[in-house]
Amino acid sequence: MLLEGKNAVVYGAGGGIGGAFARAFAEEGARVFLAGRTREKLDRVADGIRAAGGTADVAVVDALDEKSVDAHADAVVEAAGSLDISVNVISHGDVQGTPLVEMSLADYEQPVVNGVRTTFLTMRAAGRHMRRQGNGVVLLFGGDGDPVRNHAVGGLQVGFSALEAMRRQLAAELGRYGVRTVTLRTGGVPETIPAGFPGAEELTAELAEPTMLGRTATLADVGAVAAFVASDRARTMTAATVNVSCGALVD
Repeated sequence: MLLEGKNAVVYGAGGGIGGAFARAFAEEGARVFLAGRTREKLDRVADGIRAAGGTADVAVVDALDEKSVDAHADAVVEAAGSLDISVNVISHGDVQGTPLVEMSLADYEQPVVNGVRTTFLTMRAAGRHMRRQGNGVVLLFGGDGDPVRNHAVGGLQVGFSALEAMRRQLAAELGRYGVRTVTLRTGGVPETIPAGFPGAEELTAELAEPTMLGRTATLADVGAVAAFVASDRARTMTAATVNVSCGALVD
């Protein structure tokens, strides 16, 4: 298995993307530490992993709180001996659908402030342990991209661009210690659209239309690529982005 013997922390593991990461890591042999604010959601993901023969631990962690993040990372290393993979996919609280000229400052800056804060805290916590270990992988999800023409996304893209700058800097500083950083980019994953979301069918079709493969990535697709990138088979990949968009995004 690709990740046998590895210990992976997934912040926001109770959500669609986080759950996909966690399940894929566990399927490839990793011990997965699920972190998030809602115990019930985390337990559902953990139960599924255990039922499939995997190993999962659950902890309620506020990934926007410095003490909570640091204490959890330390606890993971104390319990498992290492922290090998870290990925943060908590919600940044982006507000969409409101044109920029009609948006409040608070709504615009919220995903930027939250995204930078939580990513810095979890990157730093993992990086400290990985530097000491001499290895590790920090994964991000999202990536920057072209402006969105037909939908108002508020500060979403600004936040993603800030995270990419952070990832590049972390790669530059920790590469000498064997620590890798990679971002996974998609053109949207329809399975993450909330049930009952107005216009969900139209949005799904809109996401598929620009792809070169005529379909969008699934949660399983995203998880499978993440597991490979986190594995030693991808040991030459760092300071990089991985395109999981089915051709919606052109490199």
